Amino acid sequence: MKKTVSWFDGHELSQSSDKKKDDQVDYLRLLPFMILHLGCLGVIWVGWSPFALIFCFGYYFIRMFAITGFYHRYFSHKTFKTNRFWQFMFALLGAACVQRGALWWASHHRHHHRYSDTENDFHSPKKGFIRSHVGWIGTNGAFRTRYELIQDFAKYKELVFLNRFDTLVPILSAVLIFLLGYAVNIYFPQLNTSGLQMLVWGFCISSVLLFHGTVTINSLAHMWGSKRFETNDDSRNNFVLSIITLGEGWHNNHHYYPGTVRQGFYWWEIDVTYYMLRVLQFFRIIRDLRPVPKKVYQDAKLDKLVRVDESDEKR
Repeated sequence: MKKTVSWFDGHELSQSSDKKKDDQVDYLRLLPFMILHLGCLGVIWVGWSPFALIFCFGYYFIRMFAITGFYHRYFSHKTFKTNRFWQFMFALLGAACVQRGALWWASHHRHHHRYSDTENDFHSPKKGFIRSHVGWIGTNGAFRTRYELIQDFAKYKELVFLNRFDTLVPILSAVLIFLLGYAVNIYFPQLNTSGLQMLVWGFCISSVLLFHGTVTINSLAHMWGSKRFETNDDSRNNFVLSIITLGEGWHNNHHYYPGTVRQGFYWWEIDVTYYMLRVLQFFRIIRDLRPVPKKVYQDAKLDKLVRVDESDEKR
């Protein structure tokens, strides 16, 4: 009973002293996640329309920015500042991503940086691709929010509320998307959509694409790409993943210096999230964006010279 209640009320579980138990996947808890994926099969019956496709990918884009700009660069790393109202709005939009609350997401990401690609890293590819990509979210140890790592934001009651009832916003989002499709079908029948079609494309498919796009950084970005900097993990820079995730693919850059708002350190490293955060800064919604320090660029040049020397020695 407790496990099914936790689908709706993510009340905190105590940390287990049994590491083996913490690493076990709880498939019952993953049932809503599986249902979301099965919902994508509804496309067989509802078909598609240009309106549904545009909404699907538009909602993907907006929510990917919520993950990369707010859950990651703000709540996890505090790379810029804002006021309490916008902080709540960021968390609210992030909650619609169906990736749990900001406190849970950020606390686990901080844990990842502390133990990246070690035995204590929940989603290291060293434990297998499937485990790093998706399996880890169903483990008992990964379910709880690590409040000891997110005390700076856990003092805000509204964030704790969103974190505890982390299914509330996704459910409301799904209902509103269904109602939008229903209304469009009535008032703009020429768009050939419906409530169910919008639910499948705008919520199920969009959310599944968003999830798998996000977690490529846990899995593929630690397996596939180049290393500019020597780090204590397997993080890689990957152009393809940077497009899918609006700039998160410059993962080796990020692991070398996670304290900057910019992950594409050079102008040719496309970082859409950074560009959008600059727009928010222009409108004074956010402020004090932390830049890449000059020392990081010096380290990059030095590292390149060392690699060239090593290559010459091998010849």
